[in-house]
Amino acid sequence: MKATQDHPIHDVIVAGAGPVGLFLACELALANCSVLILEKAQDPHSPLKQLPFGLRGLNALSVEAMYRRGLLQELEMHKRIKTPHVTATAAQDAKPQAEGHFAGIQFNKASIDTSQWKYRLSSSTDTQLFSVMEELETVLTRRAESLGVTIKRGLAITCFQQTADRVTVQAGNQSFEGKWLVGCDGSRSAVRKAGGFEFAGTEPEFTGYSARVDLADPEKLKPGRNVTETGMYLKSQPDYIIMQDFDEGSFHNSGKPVTLEHAQEVLRRISNTDVTITALHVATTWTDRSRQATTYRNGRVLLAGDAAHIHSPLGGQGLNLGLGDAMNLGWKLAATIQNKAPEGLLDSYYTERHPLGIKVLEWSRAQVAIMKPNPHARALNAIFRDLMDTRDGVTYIAGRIWGINTHYSLEGNHPLTGHSVPNFEFDDGVKMGELMFDGEGVLLDFNGNGLLKRLAAEYGLKYISGSAKEQLGITAALVRPDGIIAWASDNNDPDHNELQKAAGRWFKKQTH
Repeated sequence: MKATQDHPIHDVIVAGAGPVGLFLACELALANCSVLILEKAQDPHSPLKQLPFGLRGLNALSVEAMYRRGLLQELEMHKRIKTPHVTATAAQDAKPQAEGHFAGIQFNKASIDTSQWKYRLSSSTDTQLFSVMEELETVLTRRAESLGVTIKRGLAITCFQQTADRVTVQAGNQSFEGKWLVGCDGSRSAVRKAGGFEFAGTEPEFTGYSARVDLADPEKLKPGRNVTETGMYLKSQPDYIIMQDFDEGSFHNSGKPVTLEHAQEVLRRISNTDVTITALHVATTWTDRSRQATTYRNGRVLLAGDAAHIHSPLGGQGLNLGLGDAMNLGWKLAATIQNKAPEGLLDSYYTERHPLGIKVLEWSRAQVAIMKPNPHARALNAIFRDLMDTRDGVTYIAGRIWGINTHYSLEGNHPLTGHSVPNFEFDDGVKMGELMFDGEGVLLDFNGNGLLKRLAAEYGLKYISGSAKEQLGITAALVRPDGIIAWASDNNDPDHNELQKAAGRWFKKQTH
């Protein structure tokens, strides 16, 4: 097919207009790549994307990512919902509101030793905030379109062929060409299946249910998250129920619709009550099936988000993992397209993100293992409760849930290397995150070193000089476009050879 004005060859075709696909498209377009999104759903609106079904928690890394692209200010839901977590005894006691949970074991912020998070500053963004899928997609769609991204809906990808320099995609009765194709099309990804990616993992232990219902006798259910001898149920809002039935995913896999009678039978059995559902408005099922693509790239085809990894939604890790994929991949793919990438840059997408995917799947499986309705799981659950009653234990759990402990294993000796750059606040009141709206790499220089300024120009980096209110002893740092520190120094006279090596690993020298 020859490119025409109606059918141009895009730099990247993205499959899927969910938050991950949209955020990736924004990252690519911000770097001046032409992007086409193909979305199989004709209508972007759905009750499952709205409250209460669509509620999602953004962890610290996702909040930082939105902030560093000027998108955080456009989110409103978090101003109304501070936490959806309700303890089972909230109505009877005055305990602090729960901030999160691990396998149904809830915790609050007052129990956390935040002094262990020494690189989080007073100017840091929130550790978490809540939004809904519809809000995220609306904000990201608006940004993508403002950057020139083309979004075509009602076009499901059926197949594609790739050559040495492009990918031809068939969607509906139309063909589209791009230099690259990225599958962000969810757990049943057509791109992953057509691309022959191996999707390895484990089968489910339970069927999960999310349902909006009317109850004749809601007082029979305890508020909050309740792990019982036959499963788990969560009642956090008057007409919203979540359940986990340990049936090895058989009901979900059956494809049967959730009827009022079935939902009531499961709820009564799990809650050990005779509660009565008088109306079933909306219901959906899910499982804890855990799988991950063994590679994230096949030639000119890449995977991100649920197309690359799926797991239980316990703890809300899936969306955050996918947004992290998009933030990591976007600048690397753009640099590759524009011949600005040093050798091996695009390969680092897999080497950095795949291990994090493994950790999240293990995190999910661990929670399921201690929630199962058997004596062994109850014994493990009791031990975890004891550990989470300690300050160190709950700090570790919160740090994992909120992504604060996340880092990449990069070359370099400084303890900040591979971590998210702190949100330094400069003396003029400007914060680090606000200086990253353009998606460029940054060479941060707190001492005004002339050699660093010249090196920044040599690699096409934004040079930022000036003192900050809390510098953490750092004199200089090299920050990638995704906000990850690639090199840092505490010395007044940094090792320029080490800095140049680090810059060369992530950026290509400019030609003038």
